[in-house]
Amino acid sequence: MDTLKSYREIVKRVILKYAQLRPSHGEIRLDPVFDETHDRYALMQVGWNRDQRVRGNLIYVTLSNGKVCIEYDGIEQGFLEDLLNQGIPERDIILAFQPDTQAAIPA
Repeated sequence: MDTLKSYREIVKRVILKYAQLRPSHGEIRLDPVFDETHDRYALMQVGWNRDQRVRGNLIYVTLSNGKVCIEYDGIEQGFLEDLLNQGIPERDIILAFQPDTQAAIPA
């Protein structure tokens, strides 16, 4: 299996794992969103907590030039570790939400 296809499958598998979790409060669902055409992958939260609307990304990942760019990680712990444990080397993961990684982000 080529690297891009492997990374794509790993990212989807990890996001699907998190999509199985249930928030401890509110009526909130977790929706995985996969755009393989543009290599964009997200986990969205949507619903209500009491009288407050809840919506937004929990995870947002892009794949570009053989790199996995974690654009947003709203998971308390484990997302990066899961990618590493599933076989993506640390050298191919960019934490795009950290300012010091800006130059490493593929266009």
